[in-house]
Amino acid sequence: MTSNALPNPAPAPLGGAEGKLAGKAAIVTGASRGIGLAIAQRLVAEGARVCITARKAEALQEAVASMPAGSAIYVAGKADDADHRAAVMDRVAAEFGGLDVLVNNAGINPFYGTAMDLDLGAARKLFEVNVIGTLAWSQAAYHHEVLGFKNRHGSIVNLASVAGRVPSTGIGLYGVTKAAVMHLTTTLAAEMGPEIRVNAVAPAVVKTDFAKALYEGREAEVAAQYPLGRLGVPEDIAGAVVYFASADAAWVTGQTLTLDGGLLSAGGTA
Repeated sequence: MTSNALPNPAPAPLGGAEGKLAGKAAIVTGASRGIGLAIAQRLVAEGARVCITARKAEALQEAVASMPAGSAIYVAGKADDADHRAAVMDRVAAEFGGLDVLVNNAGINPFYGTAMDLDLGAARKLFEVNVIGTLAWSQAAYHHEVLGFKNRHGSIVNLASVAGRVPSTGIGLYGVTKAAVMHLTTTLAAEMGPEIRVNAVAPAVVKTDFAKALYEGREAEVAAQYPLGRLGVPEDIAGAVVYFASADAAWVTGQTLTLDGGLLSAGGTA
C-alpha cells in the first residue's frame, strides 16, 4: 500500500504582506521543533508575527533563526509555569501590541504502557500540562490587560490527538487527556464567542521525535494501516491550524478536525 502513498507536501510559499494572516500576532507553545515549529513557520509564511515558547532557549534561538528576520521572537520556560505564561503575554504585548492567535501545542507523554501501570503522579502531570495548561494559556491570553485578545476577534487552536477519539495501545491516559482537550475546546468555544473562536486539530501519528515510539523501526508497517499510505508530517498539521486561525474559518468554532490520513475511517488506532 505504501507504494501508492501521496508525497509529503511541499513547504508553503511565503505569504508575507499578502498572506492569510498578514498583520496578525500569534503565540505558539511548545514550538522549538516538530509540529509546533512547523505551525510557527507556516503562520509566519502567511504574514503573522509569532512568539514561540519551549523549555530550552538554545533550541528556541535556532527555531527563530529558521524564520525571516523580525518575524519571530521567543520566551523560554515551562508551559505549566504561571510566571512563564505571564512573561510571554507581557513580551507579546510589548513587541506586537496585541494578540490574534493562540496555538496551544505544548504537551507531554512521558509514559508508554497501560493505564493500570501508570504512576498516579505521572497521571497528574499529564493532566496538569495537557489539559490544565491548555486552559491556563487560554485564560492568560484572554485576561491580559494590554493584549486586548478578548476584543480582537481572535482564534485559539488546541492540539488534541486521535488517541482522544479511540483507545490506543501504550498511550491510553495520554488519549484521555486529549479527549479532555477536545471537550475543553467546545466548552471554551461556547463561553468565548463571539469574540474568540476556539477549535482543535487531532492528528494521528506524525513523524516527529515526540511520536517516535509509535513508528520507529516499523514505519512502513504502521503507514500501511493508513488509507493515504503514509504517516503525517508536521506541515500537514500546520496547514489545518492556519485554516482555523484565518478568516476562512470565520464561522467555525467548537470543532475538532481529525488529521489522520484516513486511519480512523479504516478502523485503525494511533
